[in-house]
Amino acid sequence: MAEKHGPGETGESVADPRDYVQDGLILIGVSKSGRDLAPECIELALANRHGLVTGATGTGKTVTLQVLAEGFSAAGVPVFAADIKGDLSGIAAKGTPSPKLVARAEEIGLTRYGNTAFPTVFWDIFGVDGHPVRATVQEMGPLLLSRLMELTEPQEGVLNIAFRWAEDERQAGDARMTILDLQDLRSVIDEMGKKASTLRSKYGHIAPATVGVIQRRLLVLEEQGAGKFFGEPALDIMDFLKTADDGRGMVNILAAEKLMNTPRLYATFLLWLLTELFEKLPEVGDLDKPKLVFLFDEAHLLFNEAPKAVLEQVERVTRLIRSKGVGVYYVTQSPGDVPDRVSAQLGNRIQHALRAFTPKEQKAIRAAAQTFRPNPNIDTERTIQELGVGEALVSLLHDKGEPSMVQRTLIRPPMSRVGPLTADEREKLKQADVDNHKKYGTSLDRESAHERLQERNTMVGQLKRKLTSFSNILRGKG
Repeated sequence: MAEKHGPGETGESVADPRDYVQDGLILIGVSKSGRDLAPECIELALANRHGLVTGATGTGKTVTLQVLAEGFSAAGVPVFAADIKGDLSGIAAKGTPSPKLVARAEEIGLTRYGNTAFPTVFWDIFGVDGHPVRATVQEMGPLLLSRLMELTEPQEGVLNIAFRWAEDERQAGDARMTILDLQDLRSVIDEMGKKASTLRSKYGHIAPATVGVIQRRLLVLEEQGAGKFFGEPALDIMDFLKTADDGRGMVNILAAEKLMNTPRLYATFLLWLLTELFEKLPEVGDLDKPKLVFLFDEAHLLFNEAPKAVLEQVERVTRLIRSKGVGVYYVTQSPGDVPDRVSAQLGNRIQHALRAFTPKEQKAIRAAAQTFRPNPNIDTERTIQELGVGEALVSLLHDKGEPSMVQRTLIRPPMSRVGPLTADEREKLKQADVDNHKKYGTSLDRESAHERLQERNTMVGQLKRKLTSFSNILRGKG
């Protein structure tokens, strides 16, 4: 590990990310009390207790995300982050010592400030600005699909029947009745509608009008480009948990600029990722450092108009995923965007400036101030409105998980580029990532429910079914 230098100490200017990771601490910024400087650090052993980064647009949240990602990567912790505006992609390139960044480094006593790039992998649901990310419809499940399609409770019930019927068909020996993509789901829904009268006694009423609504919602999903997400090869969640050859954690960046045009798809996709991590990672308890840190930008989209079942799932995953070694950091404009039951799980807090022009906004600032452990030297409510760009109120977990008193903090300057990569730079990095390109670059279309149901409905298919049924009867008699 690099030699430790505190604020104000001398040392040659080098670009070594390890300078910001010392004794299990990640430097986020420096607080000032009079002439004294004090480092504000996240404890790696408590980083899986989650966190919340909030602040109005233009107050420096994206740079704070970059600083967090750099720190965890330098500590050997892989990171997953959604890149809403494209700016976070700059973490893959060496920064330049601009006058503003150098001035901030000098102001907080970082005499060893330098610039470097961080190991980065780009992902994209649409497969353009990164490696394709896919999941099967079966993996997504009826709950999240219902949320994605904005189905009512009765409509969700019919969708559940579709999944159950396909599963029963597989259990009965028809292994090809798997629902991999939207075409499969459309075929299953259509077939189920045709067999509604026969299926009613086992599964309940299946209204033709409801079947029609679900089919129309599937069309909307396809028009939004969701068809590119559903299919194979499905994402192996373990590919997010890799480190580079030098030991730094890989920074996995999801290109989300186009995805944000369909915010419900964005929120549902990230919730699916969290659920996959929760279900597939083993229990590990509290580690010296997380196995992965998940940065969830525009987190309010996850909770907007979410049904009770989805909110319960978010709360459960947030509460329990820490035991899988995963830290989740929600990023949004106001702490009020996150429900209280979820917010209560977020121990590490970074609050950028909020503006109050209306009574409702003033009330939100008052509520935000009350979420911090008070500092007798700081008027938290007033300070939230006075913070400059790149400043934040910070309260982090220490010792056995107690929050520190809130401190007015200058966020440290990033070592990587502030601002986006060019299209050429991103494409070169994508092509250089040979393993992921080979694994995910080409989509698969194996025989599944759509092809199976088409075959069943042909004359040959019907004859085969009758012969199979007859053969089974004979074997039973034998």
